[in-house]
Amino acid sequence: MAQSDSFYDDLPASNRFADMADGSHYALLPDDWLVGVSDIVDSTGLVAAGKYKTVNMVGAAVISAVMNAVDGRAFPFVFGGDGAAFAIWPSAEAEVQAALAATCRWAEEEFGITLRAALVPAGDCATAGHPVRVARYQAAAEAFYAMFAGGGVSWAETRMKAGEIGIDPAPAGTHPDLTGLSCRWSHMKARQGMILSLVILPEDGADRDAFARVARDVIAIAGPLEREGHPAPVEGPGSHWPPPGAMLEAHAQHGDQPLARARRKVLFETFIAWALIRTGLKLGGFDARRYARVVGENADYRKFDDGLKMTLDCDAASRDAIVELLERASDAGLVRYGISEQSEAMMTCIVPSFMQDDHVHFIDGAAGGYTLAASRMKAAGKG
Repeated sequence: MAQSDSFYDDLPASNRFADMADGSHYALLPDDWLVGVSDIVDSTGLVAAGKYKTVNMVGAAVISAVMNAVDGRAFPFVFGGDGAAFAIWPSAEAEVQAALAATCRWAEEEFGITLRAALVPAGDCATAGHPVRVARYQAAAEAFYAMFAGGGVSWAETRMKAGEIGIDPAPAGTHPDLTGLSCRWSHMKARQGMILSLVILPEDGADRDAFARVARDVIAIAGPLEREGHPAPVEGPGSHWPPPGAMLEAHAQHGDQPLARARRKVLFETFIAWALIRTGLKLGGFDARRYARVVGENADYRKFDDGLKMTLDCDAASRDAIVELLERASDAGLVRYGISEQSEAMMTCIVPSFMQDDHVHFIDGAAGGYTLAASRMKAAGKG
């Protein structure tokens, strides 16, 4: 294996989220790696139409497709609600490009959603003055998430949205491999008052250290909240049957088979899991209640993605303190930010194996979350 290919494997991890605000924990992505970006056209309109769960499923599908394209090998990725960003070693370019093209076609054919995706060399980002820097955060014993800084991911996304780069959808009828992508858990009701989704970005030209201090202060305000604002309870998210995401999962898994057959399979599998959680019984060494706890521990509810994004189970006082802090930072020309409030959070999952603990779970607000927060972005100094 080329030395460049092992970049992410060799990157040390920290289990303190506050460390992710510190630039010393980030390493420069090698120039020959490829930065992948994706987003859904008019995601705000889709959310307004009540399709927020579908938006999250399509956004997470990008990560699932790339995971399967590289046979489950670890790579840096971040989920953004209506899209995803990631980086991949150069020898995987052909497989990943095909996976992205197939996912764009799948989103159109299954849901009528236009998904954009692009790949660009990390060296191009750095040459344009927007390097891609990566850190590795250990959320739980076997759950790792990447963090991005430097502005390169945002630069690539801007170019994609402008039509300067992009991947054409695969031919009609092409299906991506979305094995492991699921949407089986019930929404998680706020325990402390509200689910608060935050998107906080550095203003152009803002001092990096000053932005890091703002980010650390926001994280500190959330610190005293129950489980630091984690929307999932200790026992994990709840499960009801039939699950609200059964049809979405069927769309992800049916391939060339009839959609109805895939839905029946999802309903059968989820009924068994629901029954095991309810009764506490184990099946073939699978402990459903333990699995639910690990799901909560592994879940991704806060991240750095050229800025800070968090979905918090939050009380009114903490929300007010965060907004006051961000108002001051905005007036000082340091940040632009957006928030959205809702009563529930939701989860979209990628589970390669129920018998291992390395599954990943993405939390977002259940009524628009990051998508709405980004659409309400307040620019620095513009009250």
